[in-house]
Amino acid sequence: MLKKFFAYFEEIVGAVVLFIMVSITFVNVMTRYVIVYPLSFTEEVTVNLFVWLVMAGTSLAFRQNANLAMTFVYNHLPKKVRKICFCFSCFLTVVFFGLLTWLGTSQVIDEIELGSVTESLAIPSAVYSAAVPFFSVIILIRFSQAARDFVAQGRY
Repeated sequence: MLKKFFAYFEEIVGAVVLFIMVSITFVNVMTRYVIVYPLSFTEEVTVNLFVWLVMAGTSLAFRQNANLAMTFVYNHLPKKVRKICFCFSCFLTVVFFGLLTWLGTSQVIDEIELGSVTESLAIPSAVYSAAVPFFSVIILIRFSQAARDFVAQGRY
């Protein structure tokens, strides 16, 4: 059971977050047009949950090797150049998400230390910001798995 949870972690998080976003937006639309009193906090929650959704989707794309790639150009390169390009893109990906993890963690720590809260609901800002370092680590794990499979299949 736990193995399946981790195998489909991104789908589960994405489905839950999307369900919450749609439900909150639906309630906001209903209150706006039925009782003419919109719920002001819904935009705050929806926009901030969108960060969680995007990061989960990015992780899913890396896991399924569905991220953007210039395969037409890559497939027509000589094998030696492909290896160099593959290694360079791996390096850049690790550096980017490593920096994102580090900087995102710094932001979360700063928000906790400063006691930063959101405007409408006074939820700690770190709750929303935590998506960036959390999913950056998961993306690094998923990227490592995809790169390992890529090398094992001899596709580089």
